[in-house]
Amino acid sequence: MLNSGDIVEVDLGTPIGSEAGLRRPAVIVTAAGVLRGSPNVVQVVPLTRTIRSSGAEVYVEPDEENQLSAPSAAQCQHVRSVSVDRLIATRGMVGPALLAEIREVLGLLLDL
Repeated sequence: MLNSGDIVEVDLGTPIGSEAGLRRPAVIVTAAGVLRGSPNVVQVVPLTRTIRSSGAEVYVEPDEENQLSAPSAAQCQHVRSVSVDRLIATRGMVGPALLAEIREVLGLLLDL
């Protein structure tokens, strides 16, 4: 079962323009209540190893819990809905503090 904050390997397909794409880690940001219903589609925020000074990205330091191999940034500006069939494997999780920070940035970007 998927959980909010899980880091999953996802196939985002071929990118167009500046979209995040290809196979990469991403953070599940779908609400826990929705995930309990085993949805066919979930919301993810892709991760990148390219660190920028952007208010739309959240820095993620690698640790044992998230299983990342390098410092990364959660690209909140690239939030997307994807089929669960695009999810390849679960790698780790970001933890509640980073998940809250990612959701806060999403709220600002989406004016929620």
